[in-house]
Amino acid sequence: LPTNTLDLYLPTGGKHRPVVVFFFGGGWDSGDKASYKFVGAALADAGIIAVVPNYRLYPRAKFPAFMQDAAQAVAWARAHAPDWGGDPERLYVVGHSAGAHIAVLLALDEEYLRQAGGSSRWLSGAVGLSGPYNFLPFTEDYLNDLFGPAANFPRTQPINYVRADAPPLLLMHGLRDQRVRPANTRSLAAAMQTVGGRVTTHYFEQAGHSDLVAAFSTAKRGRLPVLQEI
Repeated sequence: LPTNTLDLYLPTGGKHRPVVVFFFGGGWDSGDKASYKFVGAALADAGIIAVVPNYRLYPRAKFPAFMQDAAQAVAWARAHAPDWGGDPERLYVVGHSAGAHIAVLLALDEEYLRQAGGSSRWLSGAVGLSGPYNFLPFTEDYLNDLFGPAANFPRTQPINYVRADAPPLLLMHGLRDQRVRPANTRSLAAAMQTVGGRVTTHYFEQAGHSDLVAAFSTAKRGRLPVLQEI
C-alpha cells in the first residue's frame, strides 16, 4: 500500500475554495483512500477541494507514524491549495472513526503540525465523525502494541490536549454506535467546554458507526445531514 500518496477531488471552477483533508477510518490497521472516492466526490460537489491521503497502517507502523503522515498531508494541501483554486486560509481536517482520532489529535496536539513546519493555526477547524478521543483502557489487544509502550498511552488520547485556543471542533456521533461509544464525543466536548474551547456537537439518535461516513454517498446522503453540517 503506497502511503505517501493522496487523491485530489476538485470542484468545477471557482477560486479561494475551502480545502478539506479527509482521513478514513479502519482501526489504524486497514483502509485505503481508493475506497473513499464517494467522500471526495461529495465534498467536491459541495464546492470544496478534497484531499484524501493514505497513511501508514499497523503492523507496518505504530503510533505516531500515521500522525506524522497526516501532518505531511496537511502541509502538502496547504502549500498546494492555490495551485488548484483553494484558499490555504480555509483549511480543515475531517475524519471518520480512526480518521477522526487523527484529525482531532492533529488539531489539539500541536507537535505533529509543528514537525511538518507549521502549527494548528493552519487549521480553520476539525470535524470528527464517530471518533475515539478518550478510549483508555484499550479494549482490543493489538491497540496496546499499536499505541505502546504504555508510557505513550496518554499521548494517544485527544482529550488530554484540550485547550481554549484550539481550532474549532465539530463532533458528530450516532447514538447507536457499538464500535466507538458516543461517550468519546461527549467527554471530549465537555472537556473542551471546560477550558473555554470552541466545540459543536451533533448526535444522531438512529445512526450506527458507519452511517456517518455512508452519509456522503449518493444513496444515503438524505438520511443524515453530515455533509450539510460540514
